[in-house]
Amino acid sequence: MMDETVREESATPTPEARRGANRLRARLRRLPQWWPLPLCALLGAGGGVTFGMVQTPQYAATSYVVVVPAEGSDAATALGFAQAYGRVATSGSVLADAHHVSDVPLAALRGGVRATTSPDAPMIEITGTAATPRASAEIANAVARSLTRTGNGTATRTRAKLMVFSRATSPVDPSSPSVPIATEVGACAGGLMGGLLLLVRPRERRGAHRGATVPAPAHGPAPAPGAKAAAREAVR
Repeated sequence: MMDETVREESATPTPEARRGANRLRARLRRLPQWWPLPLCALLGAGGGVTFGMVQTPQYAATSYVVVVPAEGSDAATALGFAQAYGRVATSGSVLADAHHVSDVPLAALRGGVRATTSPDAPMIEITGTAATPRASAEIANAVARSLTRTGNGTATRTRAKLMVFSRATSPVDPSSPSVPIATEVGACAGGLMGGLLLLVRPRERRGAHRGATVPAPAHGPAPAPGAKAAAREAVR
């Protein structure tokens, strides 16, 4: 019992703590209503700075593979095969062949390569992404060569030949966002959140006012038909 009494007394706020809490509430009430906007923007900018400084820079290099139609084949056929080869550029067989030929780790190939195609030209864009410029170029070139060998293995049936149009070179600048860009993005995101908070708060206040309904005045029962006439006759 004594221990429970001590715990209850320790859990009860002291007068000094209550006065401090009241002063804090008074200061918060004196703040302008738009205070969440700069605070959220500042917090977002701080998060962007932290992200930009902690993240590992990523480099991207791009190589291009072109589909050339054979004699007697039209350009539309080559364009269709380019779309098809763009889908298989990141498949397991192409990446396995690129791994055996270039000794690039298979995990780096699976997680660091993407292929895109153009609807207007029979061109396949292969982009390699890695932590170093040289590794990104090696990934892109290895997959481009492997895709070319895979496509040319069936060129007699498809009547379309693949060739490396442009080799990837080591990039100079990283493709990942820099610290200033990450800071700007974080500040914009924080400012957006602050603006949403400002939009939500007035709605809650309006909803609270709308929720308070005033009871309608009580009405007595309606008089029966003919009651007024009977009352007049009784008065007479």
